[in-house]
Amino acid sequence: MKITFIGQKGIPTLAGGVERHVEELAIRLAKQPQTEVIVYTRPWYTSKQKQAYKGVRLVSLPSVYSKHLDAISHTLFAIVHAAFKERPDVIHIHAVGPALLTPLARLLCPRARVFVTFHCIDRQHQKWGRLAKGMLWLGEWMAMKFAHEVIAVSNTLKHYAYEVYGRIAHYIPNGAALGNAVEPSIIAQQFGLQKNQFILMVSRLVRHKGVHHLIQAYHGLQTDFPLVIVGDTAFTDAYVSEIKALANNHPRIIFTGLQTGKALQELFSNAYCFVLPSESEGLPIVLLEAASYGKPLIASDIPANREVVDGAGILVPVNNVAALRSALTNLLADPTLAQGLGQRAK
Repeated sequence: MKITFIGQKGIPTLAGGVERHVEELAIRLAKQPQTEVIVYTRPWYTSKQKQAYKGVRLVSLPSVYSKHLDAISHTLFAIVHAAFKERPDVIHIHAVGPALLTPLARLLCPRARVFVTFHCIDRQHQKWGRLAKGMLWLGEWMAMKFAHEVIAVSNTLKHYAYEVYGRIAHYIPNGAALGNAVEPSIIAQQFGLQKNQFILMVSRLVRHKGVHHLIQAYHGLQTDFPLVIVGDTAFTDAYVSEIKALANNHPRIIFTGLQTGKALQELFSNAYCFVLPSESEGLPIVLLEAASYGKPLIASDIPANREVVDGAGILVPVNNVAALRSALTNLLADPTLAQGLGQRAK
């Protein structure tokens, strides 16, 4: 059996929940007998020279590198390449933007089964304008109407698919391996961070993740613990400039940029708590990863976050800076509470 993955930026993962999901799934499938797995990659994310990764074949194709055309152009090239070069048995499309071309995959690959994994209601994200949101809605519709099978990564998305489109989706939730805790070394040298003495957020720096709310909450917090924000732009340079201006060169607000590998492992291992004040999620893998390291969670009270936190952390109203500050204050003042929540999370 030949399976192609389309829609992701690439693997190995640098950043992004979709990419982490695809990496873990592709590697596992590639270990199955008589199964060839192909992941299409974008050259700005995965080097063109990298043609294989842990048993998975990588095919680099170009994209139109812009906020609105990157994903859809790469998906188009990947579907055409799959149809005329690879002739797969399964085409697995990830995310509703790329799913806009689900009918094309059915048309060009009539013998293949086309799966779409529904990761998030992307049109709810603030970074998109009216036209882009319309296209993302159409991508949802195309997935629900033309995919042979639809997979939802959360119960929230499963119910949404049925209630809005009458489509029965298979619920296969995101997951995370148990974290292997390590002592601070790289992060101590580069950022001066100490074990269990900083607040952590890991995210793409996009508005719907609520980084600005966390910075505002931190400004009124009485603590010596630094706020560490890990991540980089996602065609959102204006927003990155906005949050850095909001931080106002605060000596304890640290922007680390993109971190991967050992450095990211150290950050998860040694944080006092993990915060995700987002406005919209599918089922956030980053929350699962933080929980796997036994970190207490503070997250916005939205359905997807509830599925993860559920008794293992503190939920706060969406966009409520005062409530977020209060949750941080209470958790920082009570290490016993933090330890108990972290144990339940793990």
